[in-house]
Amino acid sequence: MRKKISLIGAGQIGGTLAHLISIKELADVVLFDVAEGIAKGKALDIAQSTAVDGNDVNLTGTSSYEDTKNSDVIIITAGVPRKPGMSRDDLLEINLKIIKEVANGIKSTSPNAFVICITNPLDIIVMALQKYSGMPANKVVGMAGILDSSRFNYFLSQEFNVPVKKIKTLVLGGHGDTMVPMPNRTTINGKSLIELIKENKITKEKLEDIITRTRKGGAEIIKFLQKGSAFYAPAASGVEMAESYIKNLKKTLPCAAYLNGEYGFNKLYAGVPAIIGNKGVEKIVEIKLDTKEKENFEVSVKAVKDLLKIAIKIDPSLAN
Repeated sequence: MRKKISLIGAGQIGGTLAHLISIKELADVVLFDVAEGIAKGKALDIAQSTAVDGNDVNLTGTSSYEDTKNSDVIIITAGVPRKPGMSRDDLLEINLKIIKEVANGIKSTSPNAFVICITNPLDIIVMALQKYSGMPANKVVGMAGILDSSRFNYFLSQEFNVPVKKIKTLVLGGHGDTMVPMPNRTTINGKSLIELIKENKITKEKLEDIITRTRKGGAEIIKFLQKGSAFYAPAASGVEMAESYIKNLKKTLPCAAYLNGEYGFNKLYAGVPAIIGNKGVEKIVEIKLDTKEKENFEVSVKAVKDLLKIAIKIDPSLAN
């Protein structure tokens, strides 16, 4: 029997997710949106493309949570996207209300699903989603680190003129301006990025520019688009997580996962490497951080904690 993935939100990311899932024949797809016409229209359009590609996938659009019942995976993109000049944090109040409705909609219809959240501000929204839904923390994760790492990877590939697959890198921490790209954990053609600095293949200043561009990767795209935010790369990142769960690939993927003592933090979501298999987050991979990395990671987690305090002021129930 084919698996079922429900996409909550049929906007740009939701539509792209549906298309990528159908191309991979990963699962049948239910596109959910309060604007039912958008969900039905996109589902029908993508369904018709399967006849061109020869893919065997069922796609439906709906505005009823009942149609998402017994989903294996739920990917949430519902919420308001950022506009130019708007930070991820500015979205907090609006998207908290939306995510509360979503949590109520999915917890009764698909209590056993693996839930991937893409809605910003990511770390707080995924934390709120887990609290509102009461679903197990290992089955509720946020998509962020894969996207941030892919941006870092791409910018480095352009700088060094090497294929992206020849680069291994990692970005930790909260999904925001304090995220932590990890030069010490980055290799290009098997060679450490730190060695390449010593060999004058890249200056420290240039690397710092690339790190800054990675942190502001989403804002750069918003500035160009004017009306809307990134959707191709976020969707591709979400599909990688869903595929690792459905196929039990046990990939180690950077994502916003629930920390229960790992990295010295408790009862908090933050971007860390996690093994994703058919039980959800099966293990948090603890990397030994050097002094500078630890410092940067703590700054990033502090930003998440500060935003959580604001979220609790908006909705005191999140303190429980």
